[in-house]
Amino acid sequence: MNICIIGTGHVGLVTGACFAEIGNQVICVDNDEEKIGTLKKGKMPIYEPHLEELVKENVDEGRLFFSTSIEEGVSKSSVIFIAVGTPPKENGEADLSSVEKVCSQIARNMKDYKLVVEKSTVPVQTGQWIKRLFNLHDSHRDFDIASNPEFLREGSAIHDFLNPDRIVIGVEHERAANILKELYSPIIKRSFDSSLKSSLVNYIPLLVTDLQSAELIKHASNSFLAAKISFINAVADICERVGADVEKVAQGMG
Repeated sequence: MNICIIGTGHVGLVTGACFAEIGNQVICVDNDEEKIGTLKKGKMPIYEPHLEELVKENVDEGRLFFSTSIEEGVSKSSVIFIAVGTPPKENGEADLSSVEKVCSQIARNMKDYKLVVEKSTVPVQTGQWIKRLFNLHDSHRDFDIASNPEFLREGSAIHDFLNPDRIVIGVEHERAANILKELYSPIIKRSFDSSLKSSLVNYIPLLVTDLQSAELIKHASNSFLAAKISFINAVADICERVGADVEKVAQGMG
């Protein structure tokens, strides 16, 4: 499958390299010319275990490319992942200006059907907002919007992508669901060939839901993780006071 990843930060670069690793043609696009120049030289703008070797291998195999042109990325791809930054504003709201700019550029350069996928962490109902942005440019364009939240941990992001504990996709139409199922099929079926494929992972659940639910799953997961960390820290304080082993307590909790 031909894929475009817009944004070469941590999520975008890992996503692009891993999709190339399982056999896709991937073009990663970023408006930062210096960053793209660095990537074309085989140097990584970020550190993530196995990322540099994965990028080099797939560039050498002709599956992974880098560009500063969204027009090129859109024209060469059927699936477009938006992985640009959404930093918080002073009032705490997510800054979606980069998402808006990218969507406008995608819409202007679409000539046939495209599946546009949110990979960035965005507020709930952003998918509907993106849909309206596209329709403002041309209500007759053929496209679908999907949400595919990431659950990558820094330091083990490559492992997490290729050996996930679940895959979540939010769609409005079956056509979009089928495309994403096909895209993730090598990971779900464990049919791809890579030294980074874990032999310990045999079953990967795929959850297909609506756009809003997929967007909320990401935020709920982040909040739940924060709550678990806070709780175990409180338990650790109690363990220290009474002489208990926090690791054993955590293990016993399940």
